[in-house]
Amino acid sequence: MNEPLPQPYHSRLAQKLAESLSAPFPTYTPRRIHRRVGMPGKATAVIGMRRAGKTTFLHQLRHERLVRGTPQEWLPYINFEDERLAGLHAKELGTLLEEYYRRFPAMRGRDTVTWCFDEIQLVPGWERFIRRLLDTEKVELFLSGSSAALLSREIASAMRGRAWEVVIHPFSFDEYLRHHGVDLPAGADFLSAPQRSKLEGAFMDYLEVGGFPEVQGYDVATRHHVLRNYVDVAMMRDVIERHAVSNVIGLRWLVRHLLGNAAGTFSAQKFYAALKSQGLAISKDTVHQLLGHLEDCFLIRTVWVDAASERRRMVNPRKAYPVDPGLIPVFDRTGRPNLGHAMETVVFLELERRGLDVAYVRTPEDREVDFVVRGGGGVEELIQVTADATDRATSERELSALHEAAGLYPKATRRLLTMSLDTMPARIPPGVIAQPAYEWLLQLPAHKQF
Repeated sequence: MNEPLPQPYHSRLAQKLAESLSAPFPTYTPRRIHRRVGMPGKATAVIGMRRAGKTTFLHQLRHERLVRGTPQEWLPYINFEDERLAGLHAKELGTLLEEYYRRFPAMRGRDTVTWCFDEIQLVPGWERFIRRLLDTEKVELFLSGSSAALLSREIASAMRGRAWEVVIHPFSFDEYLRHHGVDLPAGADFLSAPQRSKLEGAFMDYLEVGGFPEVQGYDVATRHHVLRNYVDVAMMRDVIERHAVSNVIGLRWLVRHLLGNAAGTFSAQKFYAALKSQGLAISKDTVHQLLGHLEDCFLIRTVWVDAASERRRMVNPRKAYPVDPGLIPVFDRTGRPNLGHAMETVVFLELERRGLDVAYVRTPEDREVDFVVRGGGGVEELIQVTADATDRATSERELSALHEAAGLYPKATRRLLTMSLDTMPARIPPGVIAQPAYEWLLQLPAHKQF
């Protein structure tokens, strides 16, 4: 027989509700979102890697509405990661609504209430409650939670088309600058020498520190310890426990390999063979499954080769990137700063933030272009990333790849991104846009900020 539940949850939920309607908002660094936030008739699911700032983003949404004139009483926030709510089920959530509308009866059916539910996946049956709330009340809904149980495909299945997803990454470069109080220039390509030096120094720091909010300002040893813990928790909670993974050793090898070879190509066949040579048993299917789990929890992002043939796309290795450049020095065993791979990671993550379709290019002459990018309206762009193109052999290699790829994508803009003005190639061919990567990162497209 099940143990009886502890005292009724009504008083606990009522207390949390009252606190959310009177407590001051926490301080935060504003986040930039490059897609619409919120859709009529849908719940907005805020998803992303652990510790990237999803909870803070919910408070940002509430605060922006408060500034625009929405009373705080219309902005309830409930975090279900509270030990006093352990054992709560969806049937008890109805008491939360009744308590709210008992306090504010004029709100029912007349004005839109913005509900924010954090860690809602901890409440069994939450999906049915959210669908009922959307169907019966005039509300705006934002959901957030651990990626262990609030993944993209699960939201789509559970909400039956009633969810709108917003992905939160760790800080981008412009968010990193604002977090550290660095003024963003009005035009990143028109800078004084002191401004440029300051930005270049900040960019070097960003490539090493990364964008996880909590680790900003930590010393190196503490930062690495915290980031390693993020990875361990993601593996344990979001992969091993969530998917009942039994081959833990294989998973750890895979994570170390991917994070230690950022921006490198990954072949499941070669990884399988390498583990087999070490006497570690793992199947190729398991390798593919584990990689999928790591992508689902946002720890790893992968890019396919651009190909019209699905077979060619499948037989070519993928390129793999960590979700943040700060993870690279934690797992790179060479002991040397790998600025090129860190830069490429940062560029890819920015493309993903902007919601663009990204692949890499392998030319018939077996040269590689880091990214071919497609946006709305048939826009195409070829992007090559290298830390230092002053060496003649390096510049010829990178520019030759762009030239060859241009034959495959004749309408595409060609762009070369380097570390700084001092690392540009001596000669830039006509038709190629060459600029420091930090300039490109700060040339933000049209976006909506909340």
